[in-house]
Amino acid sequence: MTLDHVNDGAAVDPLRRLAGEVYGPAESGMDTVVGPVLAVPHWLRSHRDLAAEVDALQSDNDRLRSQLASSDYDRNRLQEYDDLTATAESLGYALVPARVVAIGPAQSFSRTVTIDAGSRAGLVPDQTVVNGDGLVGRVLRTTATTATVLLVADADSTVGGRVGKSMKVGFLHGRGDLGQDARLDLELVDQSYVPAQGETVVTWGSQDGAPYVSGVPVGTVESVYSSLRETTQRAVITPFVDFSALDVVGVVVPSGTDSDRGVIEVDGSVR
Repeated sequence: MTLDHVNDGAAVDPLRRLAGEVYGPAESGMDTVVGPVLAVPHWLRSHRDLAAEVDALQSDNDRLRSQLASSDYDRNRLQEYDDLTATAESLGYALVPARVVAIGPAQSFSRTVTIDAGSRAGLVPDQTVVNGDGLVGRVLRTTATTATVLLVADADSTVGGRVGKSMKVGFLHGRGDLGQDARLDLELVDQSYVPAQGETVVTWGSQDGAPYVSGVPVGTVESVYSSLRETTQRAVITPFVDFSALDVVGVVVPSGTDSDRGVIEVDGSVR
């Protein structure tokens, strides 16, 4: 440094160039070796931060997917409750709302569902069960908190029905199918009457409204055929209710029934 200061660097320039030629490649090689090693902690920190961000985004994505799926489910259920309220008003009957929580086993050879309301909710056997679309079935038996419902689609189910404006009466019989192929057979009392395709069938009604109240929509006439063996007119009925997708239903009860849950009254109010 002294020589460089005194001689303006001229005396040591050759030495400086020699040192650069000797140690320059070594310094470059050292940077090549040491540089990546020194960068490892930074890479690890960056990698951990990136992994944390990916996990957070994945969690947000899962949460949003869950909210989207449940929002559709909640929206459908709310619509079913609204439809049930409208049904109570249109039919003029008080309803105890309930949810379908189980489907009867195939080994029982009957088409039943279990709902989450029972005697504590004011339910008893032989009460009419409906939903926002129409007739579902009737209560077979109850426990304190549940009830078994026999669907009108059951092969042993018989319901009195009236056809269209003519009000001609007959008896509806289930076939045991629950899906899109579910059909009911209507045996007409007046053998000379032929209902038109598309006519609506409603319940005829039973004495004291048990097991079926009157005026509940059941389905529409799909076709008519004659039974040569029984010499009667029969109609194939497409039910309004999708028995394979039952969720919220309503059980017809007398107005003012004591219940451990809200009762949808005739005017649509909930008590």
